[in-house]
Amino acid sequence: MITAQQLSWRYGRTQVLEAVSLAAPHGRVLGLIGPNGSGKTTLLRLLYGALASPTGTVTVDGAPLQTLPAQEAARRLAVVVQEAGGESTMTVAETVLLGRSPHLSTFQRTGPRDHAVAARALARVGATHLASRPYAGLSGGERQRVLIARALTQESTHLLLDEPTNHLDIRYQHEVLGLVADLAHNLATTTVVVLHDLNLAARYCDDLVLLGDGGIAASGTVDHVLVPEVLEPVYGIGIERLQTGGQLHLLFHPFTRQEATPWITA
Repeated sequence: MITAQQLSWRYGRTQVLEAVSLAAPHGRVLGLIGPNGSGKTTLLRLLYGALASPTGTVTVDGAPLQTLPAQEAARRLAVVVQEAGGESTMTVAETVLLGRSPHLSTFQRTGPRDHAVAARALARVGATHLASRPYAGLSGGERQRVLIARALTQESTHLLLDEPTNHLDIRYQHEVLGLVADLAHNLATTTVVVLHDLNLAARYCDDLVLLGDGGIAASGTVDHVLVPEVLEPVYGIGIERLQTGGQLHLLFHPFTRQEATPWITA
């Protein structure tokens, strides 16, 4: 479980986050949603320690994150961030094996168990057939699978992902997030994911934190957060909520003058 209390962050004079608190339990997918610039990625970086909040605390299974040695933090927290470019000359198998680094001492080489863990991770994400291929030659969806396999190879109990569906086509968006949800529910991992697409959040997340105006505009289950009266003031667009095929789906439309609400200026 990851717990954050009273986190804040500013870039120069711009206060991005202030007094943000949340809890991400084991076995559930927590989605961080909100408009561009609302601080989703910043909050994720605070949760895994890439940024250090000047206020508040982050705990991982009750242990303050700032007290954990870097190697121990890496054992507990696996992070999948957006990676640009494909300059790496490593194979997929070599890339996934990098996930074993937190378990190795200085100059220690990977052994049979490390290779077995990496092989299981590749199998778990359906990418065993990619093992010998160059990482740089993979499609976007294949790369995301490999990065998740690398995270699984860390054998961490917490998985944090920054927009894992960015630049993926519709098929791969659903495949990647379906995999993430499966890992959370079947391996009881604590999973936190930054998402832009609210319909993907509705389908694959269990809980949501909606960010806006420097703080949390709403938090709770998908059914509690993804309602027009909560979303419209934050996104500034009309929203219609539908149930189709047993799934929640949101439709969006700009406000007309007749529909203008108190939070929208005509």
